[in-house]
Amino acid sequence: MTNEKEGDYCTVCGGIRPDAIKIRTVLVDGKETGINQLDLIVAGVRDLHLEDYAAIRAELLRWAGEFNYIPTKKRDAYGDALMREYKGTPE
Repeated sequence: MTNEKEGDYCTVCGGIRPDAIKIRTVLVDGKETGINQLDLIVAGVRDLHLEDYAAIRAELLRWAGEFNYIPTKKRDAYGDALMREYKGTPE
């Protein structure tokens, strides 16, 4: 039996390895905000081929929440920022 953790963790601190973090900065409510794995999030939701605006937005927020903390009070602002990235619209 092995005592290894599942996944790819830092051998020093036990957290996520720094090279696994891929942060891009976008404007959320007018403030530059880093979102980890943004390219993966957008690509993953695009691969779902959703057509409904609300469904796309919900999936973007769900995926983003897997990699990032999204404050409840800023959820709508994050949704706006994620939709801009999804559409490729300048900020």
